[in-house]
Amino acid sequence: MTNSNKLKIFNDPIYGFIRIPSTLIFNLIEEPYFQRLRRISQMGLSYLVYPGAHHTRFHHALGCMHLMQHAVQVLRFKDIEITKEEEEGLLIAILLHDIGHGPFSHAMENSIVEGISHEEISLLFMKELNKKFNGSLTLAIDIFQGVYHKNFFHQLMSSQLDMDRMDYLKRDSFYTGVAEGSINAERLISMLNVVDNELVVEEKGVYSVEKFLMARRFMYWQVYLHKTGLAAEQLLIRILKRAKELLVKGVQLNCSESLLFFMENKVDVNNFSSKNLYQFSQLDDTDIISALKQWQYHDDFILSKLSGMIINRKLLTIKLKNKAMSSRKVREQFDKTKNKWGLSDDETSYFVFTGEITNRAYNIDKQNINILRKDGKLKDVAKASDHLNLKTLSKEVTKYYICYPKETV
Repeated sequence: MTNSNKLKIFNDPIYGFIRIPSTLIFNLIEEPYFQRLRRISQMGLSYLVYPGAHHTRFHHALGCMHLMQHAVQVLRFKDIEITKEEEEGLLIAILLHDIGHGPFSHAMENSIVEGISHEEISLLFMKELNKKFNGSLTLAIDIFQGVYHKNFFHQLMSSQLDMDRMDYLKRDSFYTGVAEGSINAERLISMLNVVDNELVVEEKGVYSVEKFLMARRFMYWQVYLHKTGLAAEQLLIRILKRAKELLVKGVQLNCSESLLFFMENKVDVNNFSSKNLYQFSQLDDTDIISALKQWQYHDDFILSKLSGMIINRKLLTIKLKNKAMSSRKVREQFDKTKNKWGLSDDETSYFVFTGEITNRAYNIDKQNINILRKDGKLKDVAKASDHLNLKTLSKEVTKYYICYPKETV
């Protein structure tokens, strides 16, 4: 690999200058697999609700790496041993943690490929890059998979208080303009420590953790699970489902070669070969938008109608409730749409459907956030806090929705 003296810093609107610490990391950022993240939206279709939300996975990955650099400095200052090799492994692991995301991120997770998560695809990309870089990503892969003996390394990358969450809350809050999601990542990181190989937060950081969990709850209900964004995501999933059905029937569809490959072939965890990985790396948001622009004029009523809804932001009406809709009300909307457009039951189900969403800001059953008290004892944040809301935040909340066409559509 060339030893480049080119750009060694990025100017980030959140943190200012982000330094690239090594030639290996610089070369990884230059890889086409990584550059593709510039064309993958961080927040899917949320820009249909928040016009500023056009930032990408590329932004987010660099931001996570920047926060990880800060975390390493803080822990070293507290006499936690992290070697130069381990630091580079940590930075590479967090830099590449989202490299496996497909177009529009989570919306497409089970529409392009089946039964394989973006984390598993990230790992496949990392293994491919490891071959190219002569095994220099081995430590990063061990950290990413959680098999490295220093358990807190994996926690810094993937836990309920990790660099990934800290960056996306701060970044998404900035780009959406939703101030409630803003957190003080620097303060949180400065409160981190390690006890018995586990990541903990010092007692004086308990209020920062509370603010972080509250911010997460706000962002989920106000932004990530916003009903309009949810309706758009569901439309996108149904568009790809319809396109696949039409292709099976022999109907011709215009779209990019890479998208067509995944529409015509069932690609899952068992047959995700290097060739399929390369095809996947050619996919980004532009493939989907380009296809929708063409499909809105297709002869198939369902495909054209659904595609036009996203392109022109004439989305379905969505009602969100705390309890499931009565089957009578669902049937009313169903029959109204069916009769209006002369559709079969199967065709109508593309336009009228129900579902549910769940959210839990703090999962007490998962790897919890431990507060290190002054007497050296550890206490779960929900118990250490005098904030009654934290107990509430650890309960799972379920909401139910129904989607159906607007009268004017």
